[in-house]
Amino acid sequence: MSLRFDAVNHVSHDRSNNPEVHSQKITAIFGESVFNVKTAREYLSDEAYKSLVNSIKGSKKIERNVAGQIATGIRAWAEAKGVTHFTHWFQPLTGTTAEKHDSFFTLKSDGTAIEEFDGAALIQQEPDASSFPNGGLRATFEARGYTAWDPSSPPFIIEIGNGKTLCIPTIFIAYTGESLDYKAPLMKATEALNKAAVTVCNLFDKNVTKVTPTLGWEQEYFVIDEALVNARPDLVQCGRTVFGASPAKGQQLEDHYFGSIPERVYAFMRDYENESYKLGIPLRTRHNEVAPAQFECAPIFEEVNIAVDHNILLMDVMSRVAKRHHLVVLLHEKPFAGINGSGKHNNWSLATDTGVNLLAPGKTPKTNLMFLTFFVNTIKAVHDYADILRASIASASNDFRLGANEAPPAIISVFIGEYLTKVLNDVESRVGTKFDEQDEAILKLDLHRSIPELLLDNTDRNRTSPFAFTGNKFEFRAVGSTANCGHPMTILNTIVADTLNKFAAEVDALIEKGDKKEIAIMQVIQKYIVSSKKILFEGDGYSEEWHKEAEKRGLPNLKTTPIALDAMVTEKAKKLFKENNIYSHSELEARYEIELEKYIKKVQIEARIMGDLATNHIIPSALKYQNELLKNVSLLREAALPEKLYKGQLALLKDVSTHIQQVYDNVDAMVEARKIANNIVNSRDKAIAYEAKVKAQYFDKIRYHVDKLEQLVDDELWTLPKYRELLFLR
Repeated sequence: MSLRFDAVNHVSHDRSNNPEVHSQKITAIFGESVFNVKTAREYLSDEAYKSLVNSIKGSKKIERNVAGQIATGIRAWAEAKGVTHFTHWFQPLTGTTAEKHDSFFTLKSDGTAIEEFDGAALIQQEPDASSFPNGGLRATFEARGYTAWDPSSPPFIIEIGNGKTLCIPTIFIAYTGESLDYKAPLMKATEALNKAAVTVCNLFDKNVTKVTPTLGWEQEYFVIDEALVNARPDLVQCGRTVFGASPAKGQQLEDHYFGSIPERVYAFMRDYENESYKLGIPLRTRHNEVAPAQFECAPIFEEVNIAVDHNILLMDVMSRVAKRHHLVVLLHEKPFAGINGSGKHNNWSLATDTGVNLLAPGKTPKTNLMFLTFFVNTIKAVHDYADILRASIASASNDFRLGANEAPPAIISVFIGEYLTKVLNDVESRVGTKFDEQDEAILKLDLHRSIPELLLDNTDRNRTSPFAFTGNKFEFRAVGSTANCGHPMTILNTIVADTLNKFAAEVDALIEKGDKKEIAIMQVIQKYIVSSKKILFEGDGYSEEWHKEAEKRGLPNLKTTPIALDAMVTEKAKKLFKENNIYSHSELEARYEIELEKYIKKVQIEARIMGDLATNHIIPSALKYQNELLKNVSLLREAALPEKLYKGQLALLKDVSTHIQQVYDNVDAMVEARKIANNIVNSRDKAIAYEAKVKAQYFDKIRYHVDKLEQLVDDELWTLPKYRELLFLR
């Protein structure tokens, strides 16, 4: 029996050994594995507690002597929960998390065994920086790097099997000071945005002293049976299927979206949700997504740094918990061709310490003017730095998704809706005009007297827009499902900070010339509206007309990662990040090299998998079927039957033989193209060669012939689980 049929039978068997998931009140377990401020109050002295709280608020660094007191309190809490080891938990540029576990156990000079966790261990550790992606910043003989505690993100306890480990969220930097992770630049960008936004807010309200970017991500993912995944080498190695014919039923009936959650998946969801709640991840929503076997979860909004930590932690939790249920979570942006891929919509807004959402339209002219200021500045930022924002979501896996099956296209545009478009047009046409308060729009439903009236949002939704305003926030829909949110949020925070700084300077210049403050603000807003209008688009992002229109407008359409990444190292980008203290030139160049290297290696791996599957699975199965057809035709000829009675077999034999030869020829040609690409020294040229001469030239071509063979070859001879099994058996 082939591994495929063994896996199919395995799925059909009773799953009585699946873990039982007990319902628990969320508030009873939420944050129980987190050393939050409430827990700190219980375990820390007044001095240590105040120091920690002040550090979390960003007003004061923790002194090393106080850090020792905090470390003692954290260890006492962790040991009470059965923890024996601790780790600095960080986010290197691999795209995943990293950790090195150390025990509390140590020996004194006289050989006495003790448990110890001091302030130095809490604050700092030294992982090998040269073994992580560093873009040439660290050589093998220059290995030293540092992880440094981030007090704003609380320590937590992760449970793996019966073991528990204390995790200390940290940044990761090189010995020479360059950042080597996603967290450090995000924290810098968050602070840059805070300073710029406070300055602008003070034009309206002097009481605002802090502005925090908030993030509410939506995580899409597929859930597939573990046995079926293990029978697909491409899923195991690449996270996506490089081959696979579309099943008769895919998502065309639209019956999966928001449908009843399958029982087995439901048990898995409840399990990973419970684990997430313990870790303080405020999950709120779960549902079936559009594609079969696709699902989504989303949390309550949080401060961006915490939200990013929680998202990357959730992906780890989901993957581990899935194994308990004999399932596999696929986070790849496009695991299956012909159906929806997975994104990670980043819902972004700005909150003041006075309790105001700066992207929520107000009820008065004053608050509306403040909203309009931040609304227009965000649009202007996206307009001016669209290429850099596009680069922030560029990856080999996201290239498969952008522009296909409800994912936004690679062209960066902004959707704001009919009402706000009218508002901007009115402001543009009359300098200094204040727009009136919007009446609450009521949607009348003439269905039944028991159906209540519904409040109508001030914008519709545009699923093809990469950057859409959705009522009180912007939704960056183009972020890929595997991405660390930290990078696109770093870029977004930086470009908005830069734009707000320029806005404040222009307003101040007009005030110095004698203009009243409100008039000065409106003049700059009008200028920004005019200069950024071409980024606004309300229609169908998939249409050919939009692609032509975008080209007329001069909007970049950067379809592939190697080309999109160029925007990271332009003089404009270097100036932007240097002036806002986010990346030095060397850090920016290093990240550019890292992303190119990632792209090359991922395409290289997929090409190798295609060759392996073609050689060891596809062609052997097809040859067996070809031999059966040959034998059948030979026997019919020996029986002296007229050829017209078996012309169907002859046509089938011809088709199978043609596709086999095409697979042979194109795989061989792809291997030669890889050899040529591998000899290219320059990273950019090599990445472009892998995209244009390997991926674009051969991936779809080989897949076409393999998928045709899947539809022709005897089902019992086909060794790889098919889409109908992967997507519908659970």
